[in-house]
Amino acid sequence: MRSEEEQVRGPGDRDGITTSTNLSEDREERVTGRSGRWRGRLLVAGLVLTACNLRPAVTSLGPLLEEVRHGLHMSAAVAGVLTSVPALCFSVFGVAAPRLARRLGPARVVALGMAAVALGLLVRPWAGSVPGFLTASALALMGIALSNVLMPVIVKRYFPDRVGAMTGLYSMALSLGTAVAAGVTVPVTSALGGDWRLGLAVWGALAVLAVLPWLPFVRKGEPAAPSGPDRSAEARTADHPVPRVSRSRTAWALAVFMGLQSTGAYITMGWLPQIYRDAGLPAGTAGLLLAVTMAVGVPLAFAIPRMAARRPHQGPVVLVLGLAGLVGYAGLYFAPVGGAWAWALILGVANCTFPLALTMVSLRARTSTGVAQLSAFAQSVGYLLAIPGPILIGTLYEHSGGWGLPIAVMSALLVPQMAVGYVAGRDRVVEDELAHR
Repeated sequence: MRSEEEQVRGPGDRDGITTSTNLSEDREERVTGRSGRWRGRLLVAGLVLTACNLRPAVTSLGPLLEEVRHGLHMSAAVAGVLTSVPALCFSVFGVAAPRLARRLGPARVVALGMAAVALGLLVRPWAGSVPGFLTASALALMGIALSNVLMPVIVKRYFPDRVGAMTGLYSMALSLGTAVAAGVTVPVTSALGGDWRLGLAVWGALAVLAVLPWLPFVRKGEPAAPSGPDRSAEARTADHPVPRVSRSRTAWALAVFMGLQSTGAYITMGWLPQIYRDAGLPAGTAGLLLAVTMAVGVPLAFAIPRMAARRPHQGPVVLVLGLAGLVGYAGLYFAPVGGAWAWALILGVANCTFPLALTMVSLRARTSTGVAQLSAFAQSVGYLLAIPGPILIGTLYEHSGGWGLPIAVMSALLVPQMAVGYVAGRDRVVEDELAHR
């Protein structure tokens, strides 16, 4: 029986050398293709599981904060500081992400980040003291900060022709993790015997799962970036560090937009239930309304990035979401009870500025290295700007004795948010801006 090479040998293939070589190349291409598909699926799984773990460290704590305070003998002042720690950690630790990504590769850094999240969340309930609890929380938040910055980088590098779709996918997963952690932490704690330590530690176990898809990349190295016609011209550009991204007007507009939208999100998560309770609604209903606001973002976080990525200018989308916020705040002021469910839904739409901001980060730089630097700059500056917002609203509420003035300030912040977001949404990249300076 003839061999495979003999069966396909042609008259011009002396000794079967040419055809044998082609067959070997075909086999290699098939193996490479299968390996590439497998690694691509791992990347998608890693993106989704990582995104699911970017907020439970924060939103799982709020429902159990009273129990944590009593268990650790934590003062109200320290508890107030604790609510500002996430934005501070996101700002401080996010700066290190691009440098670590250049040295180790973004996939490895995300793996290390998720390991830090898992360790921090598993340790902090058993720390036994306020300093230990804060330290473990900071460790988890450091891992979240690194992963926050590098999610757009992973998308830009490995899915350059699907930026909108992949950003939408992990944004949807992020919103889902946020809503689920806020909604099920108390029931899960009750099911585990009412021990708040177990209720918080559960989210550390979820973070362990997020480490697993990245392990092959830690052991074998970074996955190969796509090549050929499916790779965009921007992604084919050689990755060189962007010099002084802080000199770009677009980078600053994106950073301020990130800060203002984060301010609105933290205010909503922290104070919306209290607004409803002060209007006369029971605590359970107020909590459910917050859950509705968070849940609205799950499908929209997938749809909005895909829609925005197809447009050369994302500014109009920024304006629509900003106007939704103004309508929601006006409703809270004039009819907080009568239209409670409508305002919860509308504010859920307005809160979808975060996935939009992540999409613009991926679109406003040409290379994955540029995206890493822009993401680090925008998120670090943005989260730093977001720290005072919830504290300011709380202070105004306490001293004014009502929600009129705080809601007015919340509405006023949407005006500059729409302005800088419109500028950040223009069709340009920071590399070109810096080249002309």
